[in-house]
Amino acid sequence: MSRIEGVLKALKGQGRKALIPYITAGDPHPDLTVDLMHTLVDAGADIIELGVPFSDPMADGPVIQLACERALKHGTSLRQVLAMVKTFREKDDATPVVLMGYLNPMEAMGQEKFADAAVDAGVDGILTVDLPPEEADEVAPLFTARNLDAIFLLAPTTTDDRIRAISEHSSGYVYYVSFKGVTGAGKIDVDEVASKVAHIHELTALPVGVGFGIRDAATAAAVGRVSDGVIVGSVLVDTIARNQADPEQLKRALSDLLHPMREALDSLAS
Repeated sequence: MSRIEGVLKALKGQGRKALIPYITAGDPHPDLTVDLMHTLVDAGADIIELGVPFSDPMADGPVIQLACERALKHGTSLRQVLAMVKTFREKDDATPVVLMGYLNPMEAMGQEKFADAAVDAGVDGILTVDLPPEEADEVAPLFTARNLDAIFLLAPTTTDDRIRAISEHSSGYVYYVSFKGVTGAGKIDVDEVASKVAHIHELTALPVGVGFGIRDAATAAAVGRVSDGVIVGSVLVDTIARNQADPEQLKRALSDLLHPMREALDSLAS
């Protein structure tokens, strides 16, 4: 059982929902990333999605695009991101870490070499935004053989056949994008999400995490009622941008944002 599967099964047994925050590695500075990861855990994160900065993050809106620019300005590389996870593991051997990024940096390192390095660093899952299931036949087995969960995106427009195909290559959880468009671009329709997630559950046994549009405790609770977990990204990255000049204030601001979401999700179990 992978660390991700173990955490999600434990939460389900407790009637609780997963809180999965996303930050971009190296933003606002590589020296702060590990501290920010621990801050997220202290504020209630169950799983961390750690973005690998890329020069052309085509699925992301301006907030995360700027985060990638800030990280790349400091020279943050895939190898450095893996080193950050390894350092995080010195104090936290329980919280799953998912690397979220694009195919190019992984291909540049070499897929097998990357998979080995990810395992050595303590990574638990890989979400490659621009890797469709049709092209995952070579990559997914490399991850599976190393007990790395391969996580894929589902969209509102994803057909039933593709949901089934994606699920065959997936493990850990599937990431349902709550609306069409890039990160940070729209407002979530909870009724529509509820209907779609219920349908996805009919087609796969994997937990479904919902991202895009989670901005506060109210939206986290609303989405948590109809899913297995909520994925929070742009609002955290925007908070980092607004507080980047003061690392201590930055950590407080992230905690102040995430902790009420944790409480709201936990209130669903009572």
